[in-house]
Amino acid sequence: MSDIINLKQFKKRKARATKEVEADANRILFGRTKAEKSFDKNQNDKQVRFLDQNRLEPRSSTSSVDEKE
Repeated sequence: MSDIINLKQFKKRKARATKEVEADANRILFGRTKAEKSFDKNQNDKQVRFLDQNRLEPRSSTSSVDEKE
């Protein structure tokens, strides 16, 4: 024979499990400290500055056109 299941309890258990899975995902996405966030921001800013300082400017195409004419 089958076991008797209380549907209200089953639904509550299922809802709790679903919320727990969602909470775990949110902890991973949003659960960083202020120090971690500022460290990542500083690292990103440092990389952008480095790339901007070491950028090679493309040669202007107008000077080569003027020479040919």
